[in-house]
Amino acid sequence: MMCITEYFNLNRTLLLTIGLWPYQQSKLDRLRFIFFLGILTTAILFQFTTFFNSKCTADFVVKILSSALFFSTFVIKYIFFAINAKSIKDLLTQLQYVYDQLKDECENAIVEKYNSNAKHYMIVLTAFGICGISVLIIAQLWPNIIAVISPMNVSQVRRLPIMTEYFIDQEKYFSFILLHLNAAFCIGMTVVVATGTMLIAYLEHICGLFKISSYRIECAMRVILFQNIQPKNDTLMLKEIRYAVDIHRQAMKLSKTMVSKFEAMLFCLIAIGVISLSLNLFQIFQIISNRDNNISEILFPSVLVFISILYMFFANYIPQNVTDHNDHVFVTVYNVQWYIAPLYVQKLMLFMLQRNVREFTLGVGGLFVGSLECFATLVKASVSYFTVIYSTQ
Repeated sequence: MMCITEYFNLNRTLLLTIGLWPYQQSKLDRLRFIFFLGILTTAILFQFTTFFNSKCTADFVVKILSSALFFSTFVIKYIFFAINAKSIKDLLTQLQYVYDQLKDECENAIVEKYNSNAKHYMIVLTAFGICGISVLIIAQLWPNIIAVISPMNVSQVRRLPIMTEYFIDQEKYFSFILLHLNAAFCIGMTVVVATGTMLIAYLEHICGLFKISSYRIECAMRVILFQNIQPKNDTLMLKEIRYAVDIHRQAMKLSKTMVSKFEAMLFCLIAIGVISLSLNLFQIFQIISNRDNNISEILFPSVLVFISILYMFFANYIPQNVTDHNDHVFVTVYNVQWYIAPLYVQKLMLFMLQRNVREFTLGVGGLFVGSLECFATLVKASVSYFTVIYSTQ
């Protein structure tokens, strides 16, 4: 069995980039964290400073909040993950302890399979992040590219992707302001992908533990089917079931512990995410309905909407996957021929079946339960809020 950090090599690379890898916290990492946090924080601050020099109409407030709240999710994830760096290290240590108790190659193969799944998730989400950043940067540079290809006598007005107020000549320092905003977006997307894929990878390994529990139950029952029921085999079967129950219990404990450590962060992200999605949907419809606006302005809120929906989906799909794997353990118990086992083994199996009466879910504050149903509810709520805002115009 490999060291647990070897399973998180790709995650380690991204987290090191933003100074959040829990096993290496040097002074350089802390300086990098402060520097990146400063860029993210000032990007939000200079969006809110527009209220000082502009009339606060409803449309103006919506336009500022739609982007500022989205950027706020970057800061929330960055700060909360930094605060819980030690907790992440402890969770990985506990997972390593469980893996050290694995007994055969089949169980190791299960771990490798789910580790591969985690890497696939990371590659896909990283690709989405790179595409999102690339689209926005190309869109900003496109007018310059067109100007080089087909020069025009009329000078084009340069516009920032979002409204900001730096209290300087924005036309003169346009390139520096644009660089600051793009740097903040790139850092923020790196934070979202790095922290999100780390949590996804951990929960995928938890799914692997549930799968190992199912495998051990099947192995225990195989003793009955392929061997004579003797006291020695009874003891072996009982031992296997005890191992299955123990790893199932540890899987539930580790997943619940992880969610509890990030419960405040998840609650803030849900609330801000729903509001931000609603406001950006409103922004898109405002731009479409107003012919005076440049249609290119629709790109930035569209990217934010896509990222928000994608994040909500994975934030609910992975906990749903954990719940499904837990349910599969009890499906396995139902399907094996436990009724031909000795009486004391039957009692143990019935105890496991009774445990399934209480559904195992990963929730936030008792209000949100990670599931595809919750994803649909959040999207529906966002669309409902958008409809209310749009109907008041």
